[in-house]
Amino acid sequence: MKRSSATASLTRGFTLIEVMAALIIVSLGMFAVIQAVSQTANNTSYLRDKSVAHWVAMNHITELRLAPNPPAVGETTGEVEMAGSRWRWSARVVQTDVKSMRRIDVGVAPVTEEKDLNDNFDEQNFYETITGFYSEKIAQPGTVLAQFHMPPVVTPTPGQPNQPTPNPPPKAPPPGDSAL
Repeated sequence: MKRSSATASLTRGFTLIEVMAALIIVSLGMFAVIQAVSQTANNTSYLRDKSVAHWVAMNHITELRLAPNPPAVGETTGEVEMAGSRWRWSARVVQTDVKSMRRIDVGVAPVTEEKDLNDNFDEQNFYETITGFYSEKIAQPGTVLAQFHMPPVVTPTPGQPNQPTPNPPPKAPPPGDSAL
C-alpha cells in the first residue's frame, strides 16, 4: 500500500533549517531575559550600597552635631564598618555667613582593596553626598530670646465701624527666668 503525497507531506517533520531558526530565536529571548535579571541584580546591589552609604553619612553628621565641641572648619576623612562592608567618608566643614552656623558636607564611598584611603578619593567616587548644618547654642535652654506681639485684633460690631481692640500689655517673666 502506497501513501498519497498529501499524507506524506503532513507527517514529515521539521527541517534542519527550521530547527536552527527556532533555536536562534529561543536563544536570543533567553539572552534578553538573562540580561534583564542581571541588570536587576546589579541595580539592587547598587541601591543597597547607596542606602548604606547614606546611613554612614547621616551617622557622621549626627556624631559631629552631638560632639561636645563644634566641628573644626576644614576637611577630615575616616573609615567605618557598616552592614558588613568598609566605608570611607570625607567631611568638609565650612563656616557660613551666619557666625553661629557651620555647613557640613559628607561624602561616602566603599573601601576597595586596590585603593588606599587617600588615593583617588574625590567627589566623583562618592556613592552618597549629603549636607547638614551645625549651629552653636546662642542661649541656655528655656531662655526667651524674643517676644512677639500680635497686631491689634479687629472685632466688627454690627452698625459700628471696625475699631482695633488693643492687645493686653506683655506680662513680666516669672521670678527666676531670664529674658534677653
